[in-house]
Amino acid sequence: MKKKLSIFGIKATLLLLIGISLVLTSCERIQQQAGVLSTPSAKQAIATIGPTSESSVTGMAIFTQNGDQITLTIEIQNASPGIHGVHIHENGDCSSPDGKSAGGHWNPTGVAHGKWGEGEFHLGDIGNITVGEDGTGSIELTTDLWEIGTGSDVDVVGKGIIVHADADDFTSQPSGNAGARIGCGVIVLAE
Repeated sequence: MKKKLSIFGIKATLLLLIGISLVLTSCERIQQQAGVLSTPSAKQAIATIGPTSESSVTGMAIFTQNGDQITLTIEIQNASPGIHGVHIHENGDCSSPDGKSAGGHWNPTGVAHGKWGEGEFHLGDIGNITVGEDGTGSIELTTDLWEIGTGSDVDVVGKGIIVHADADDFTSQPSGNAGARIGCGVIVLAE
């Protein structure tokens, strides 16, 4: 005896498949907007930047590994307009009100402070963020000098991100004369 599929059964199956497809597409779009990678082998580390002392600076730093390259994107809000130095510091500790618990610039190679990509520079010498009148600014940097989650001397996980009140002059030793620490975040492995 032959069984016939009813038109209702076919339509219900098609609607179910379309619904599942829409849900999966929406999830993927949400992950992309949130900066979460869908590649299983890709690694990410993040730091949520919060204010120190009298500051109201907030933001996010995202480290994304693609092969041997790591791209760092930092976005800050509620900062005073102008130029602000930003660095990776040696300790992932933002417990002190002035941000000094983050220690000095991260410098596993033991070289002089400088400008990223020009001569000698600390691995934590990211550069300057220009903040507009709206209080927001961003910077992006791609390098093969860092690692994520390896535990090596050049692993960014467990370090701190510091936003400074002033610009980094790239020459004053040991830290570029960038002024007070107005924002701090701890770099952690993204899950």
